[in-house]
Amino acid sequence: MNGRRLIHIPIIHTEVDMGSLAKSLKKKYIQRYGVHKWRHHLKKIDELWTNIENCLEQKHLCYSQVKIYQDGLPVCGNELQIAEEIANRGGRNHQLLLTLINKGATLIGTEDPNLLTKEYQLIKNTTSGKVNRETATEQKNYISKRDAFIARRIDETLKEGETGILFLGMLHKATEKLPSDIIVEDLKYY
Repeated sequence: MNGRRLIHIPIIHTEVDMGSLAKSLKKKYIQRYGVHKWRHHLKKIDELWTNIENCLEQKHLCYSQVKIYQDGLPVCGNELQIAEEIANRGGRNHQLLLTLINKGATLIGTEDPNLLTKEYQLIKNTTSGKVNRETATEQKNYISKRDAFIARRIDETLKEGETGILFLGMLHKATEKLPSDIIVEDLKYY
C-alpha cells in the first residue's frame, strides 16, 4: 500500500477510562437520568467495543505496519505501561490496544501532557460545581488545541505505507486538521 492511511474510530469513553473522575461523572449521570439509564448506558458502550473489535478484525491489517493513536494517551515514554494499567482495570479500549500491540502494532504517545492536565483540571472543576461562564468556551479551546497536537503527532509519526488507527472521542475534530496526503477512513461500527 502506498501513501498514509488512518482508520478513525470515534469512541465513547468507558467508566474505567475516566480514572479519578469516574465517580463524580457517574454520580451526576445517575442524578440526571437514573440508575437504570446508567446500566443501559454501560451495556451499550460494551456492545460498541465488541463491534469495534469485530470491525477491526475484518480489516485484515498488516500489524507490523500499524501505528495506534489513543485519545488521552500522553507522549511520555510510559505509554505501554499506561495502557496496561487501564486494561488491567477492565478498560475495553486499552484491552484492545494491547491485543493490537500483541499482533505487532506500535503504540504511539498521542497527546500533549500539559494540555491533558489543564483540561483534566477544568473537567474536575466542572464536576465539583466550580463552574463559571467561560468554562464551556475553555473546554472547546482545549479540545481544539489537543486536536491540533494530535494531528501534528500523527503527521510526524505515520510514515509512507503505514496505517494508523486513531481512537478518539466523538467531540474531537483532529482528522480535519491532518495533511491531505493522509487518507482518513471512519470505521463504521455502530
